[in-house]
Amino acid sequence: MAIPKLLEGKTMAITGGVTGIGRAIALGYLSHGARVAVNHLGDPRSSEQFQSLLKEARDAQDNMEEDAEKRLIEVPGDVGNPETGKKLVGAVVERWGRLDVFVSNAGICDFREFLEIDPKLWDNTVTTNLTGAFNSIQAAAIQMSSQSPPGGSIIGISSISALVGGAQQGHYTPTKAGVLSLIQSSACALGRYNIRCNALLPGTIKTQLNEKDLENEEKKKYMEGRIPLGRTGVPSDLAGPAIFLGCEALSSYVTGAQLLVDGGAFVNFQ
Repeated sequence: MAIPKLLEGKTMAITGGVTGIGRAIALGYLSHGARVAVNHLGDPRSSEQFQSLLKEARDAQDNMEEDAEKRLIEVPGDVGNPETGKKLVGAVVERWGRLDVFVSNAGICDFREFLEIDPKLWDNTVTTNLTGAFNSIQAAAIQMSSQSPPGGSIIGISSISALVGGAQQGHYTPTKAGVLSLIQSSACALGRYNIRCNALLPGTIKTQLNEKDLENEEKKKYMEGRIPLGRTGVPSDLAGPAIFLGCEALSSYVTGAQLLVDGGAFVNFQ
């Protein structure tokens, strides 16, 4: 039985969309009929990763009614620059006429002992993870509130780290708590425009941020032992929840919410 396409004809933009969680969400949206603009840094490696994303989307052509090239575009730029969010939103509107879903996903985490966190690392982390989220979400909200009809879905990728501390994350956990708080305030402010704002809180997901930790078998076994579902997550575990929050038919009365996608880890931390 064919799975219905839940986002047919919808337009979506995502920051940090060529690797990890962002890439999985972009592919999930494409598989459900959406048109997708992905942001990345614009360096040679990111450009190569976009080309591999395009190939992966093209290889799934049987799930698409249009060529991958027509439904997937790239918009390079550092989200720490306030103009990048505007550029990303503008590219979607110029190409497809409106913006239906915006996912603020771009983030960095250079694990560091608390006493070794220097001002540069702190500033870089806050600028990318929190200031970048605010600037890009605001750009999306300006478009969604002014288009006809107004409305849309904004999804912030926060983290389980918004709720718990981490010995090597003194610079990171505050930014993820900030993203969660930003989403809650955005939900309060933007509901009048029929804009829904929700946060996804991934647990331990195998991405480029923590792959070294998960390659350590002893540490991986310890982490899996604390997760009720018995495994660490993979990026595709976030695609379904992001599709749910982006689909108005499924989540039209959901805003200001936070959804843990952590295999049950948080409720088992005792």
